[in-house]
Amino acid sequence: MYESYYQLTAKPFQLSPDPRFFYGSSGHKRAMSYLRYGLTQGEGFIIITGGVGAGKTTIVRALFKELSRENIVAAQLVTTQLEAEDTLRMVAASFGLAHEGATKAAVLRNLETFFLARAREGKRVLLVVDEAQNLPVQSLEELRMLSNFNAGGRALLQSFLLGQEEFRATLKVPELEQLRQRIIASYHLEPLNEDETRAYILHRLQMVKWQNKPDFSDEAFQEIYRITRGTPRRINTFCDRLMLFGALEELAHFGYEQVREVADELSQELSVAEDYVGAAAPVAGGPVACDISGATPVKQRADGLESRVSILEERIDILERALRTKLVDR
Repeated sequence: MYESYYQLTAKPFQLSPDPRFFYGSSGHKRAMSYLRYGLTQGEGFIIITGGVGAGKTTIVRALFKELSRENIVAAQLVTTQLEAEDTLRMVAASFGLAHEGATKAAVLRNLETFFLARAREGKRVLLVVDEAQNLPVQSLEELRMLSNFNAGGRALLQSFLLGQEEFRATLKVPELEQLRQRIIASYHLEPLNEDETRAYILHRLQMVKWQNKPDFSDEAFQEIYRITRGTPRRINTFCDRLMLFGALEELAHFGYEQVREVADELSQELSVAEDYVGAAAPVAGGPVACDISGATPVKQRADGLESRVSILEERIDILERALRTKLVDR
């Protein structure tokens, strides 16, 4: 709706991860560098962690866009609470292999046969596991066992594990000692700082041919950062609503007052108001202080909801791609 009013070529703040909008903050660039470094090694595990909405999936999508030009077969697995054998079946499904009703031994044979066939073709196989914090320890062990497949001293599978902050604690349990020994590199993705938040917003607007309408005051950028805490998905959610508000009100400028008005609207509409506007009400004439140091029950529920929404978005995207493939085949 607001795209036409502001003469934009696309929606700049969509929630679905889109590699076209990848913004290379210092943290995101470093995470991407670790992923690329992992690719040069061709074995083991690369671990990327970060909070809900930090941009882990977007990094993977951007990497996949690069891989389309290389000799790599890559698949992405978005996990829920999967037991060990179900995890193996989901890995097989990610690579398009038969798995339904198959025994564990049959699934492993199918995977090994697939890995060997790709190696004979001179191709490498990459598995990206998103939401890895949801996997039980035994399931992670099964992924570690897959890394044992090799031919001629060369690993047949390499895995990237992406997870939320709690995944770092999971990796420390004694049962995962062998997996830890195979970690080539790991990186924790922090939220954007205030300058990066501003640059992130401008980057996404410029990607859709923004012509400085609407423009943003310095105070607007500062308040958006305070509200979203520099988390990319929160920035997208808030700025999407702000742009809609601007189109409805026919605004050509966003200042502190307009940002606060949208924040107040969201606080009235959403049961997770603390996740957007903090615990304190705005003070007329200036920014408000907000304690975001602790994980309150409301914030925990909100983060859990954001995680589930992310998983559902990924599943919908996978289903859409599968449907398009079937239509093309027909």
